[in-house]
Amino acid sequence: MHSIEEKRVYGDREGAITAYVASAMGVVRVRVAGDTVGEFGLCERCGARDVAASPNAVAVATEDDVRVLALEETDRDDDAPVAAAEPFVETGFGPAVAVGYDDGALLAAGPNGRVARRAAGVDEWRPLEDDLETAVRAIDGDLVGTDDGVYRVHDGGLEHAGLSDVRDVSAAGVPLAATADGLYKLGNGWMTVLEGTFETVATDPRSDRGELIRAHAVAEDGVYEFVADEWHAIDDTDEHLVDVGYGETTYAVTDEGTFLAWSDGEWRTRALGVRDVAGLAVPPHASTQ
Repeated sequence: MHSIEEKRVYGDREGAITAYVASAMGVVRVRVAGDTVGEFGLCERCGARDVAASPNAVAVATEDDVRVLALEETDRDDDAPVAAAEPFVETGFGPAVAVGYDDGALLAAGPNGRVARRAAGVDEWRPLEDDLETAVRAIDGDLVGTDDGVYRVHDGGLEHAGLSDVRDVSAAGVPLAATADGLYKLGNGWMTVLEGTFETVATDPRSDRGELIRAHAVAEDGVYEFVADEWHAIDDTDEHLVDVGYGETTYAVTDEGTFLAWSDGEWRTRALGVRDVAGLAVPPHASTQ
């Protein structure tokens, strides 16, 4: 593990933020400033299956439990959140396959279809569904993506909202769903945005309700970006992109452990030294124009 323990320092650049990468070896903390990757290292050893961030915390779904890392503000002008002195702590959820934040509340799903909610500042999990009878694949905001379609958190439970074979969901701005037969957006029902088999979708969390600032979707035939009110294909990579995050620029990770930053129409890459990567999270209020 020399490659991951080695620190690569680029100085205390203004605007530096922290991203978190979930992998089978654990959670990697990566410092980035614009399209430059600085120091990175393994901050939690676990079998990480998913990762999500709020302005105040980072949550990771593991084979044993949902673990949470508290974040605190720095004294710097950019107020980028950094990890507090305490480590990741267990929450008592049990084995988890997906996590997500919905207005500060943490949602998690287990391998048996159990979905529960943990309100901000509360240690207790409140069940939304004890046995969903379908595999949960992704959680974002109030959306839960499953092989049986999209479910939405409603009145303390889950309500089926359409589609099928959903691989990923994104809730910010305009709800999006990546499915086996296309990329969909929620308007007057679900409407097709792009055709094809899609695995991943992400939206800049600064997007206002009903609008998209930036969004990305990964399909079998390549990577698509939404800017200037339209979707278009962008340069792909030799490795499979598994997640996308946003800061001063667009960031992504591949299943082989490569961290990417979008720069002048192409990806800049840095190998993190981990494999079986499952996700990427950037605390949302660290995102800047």
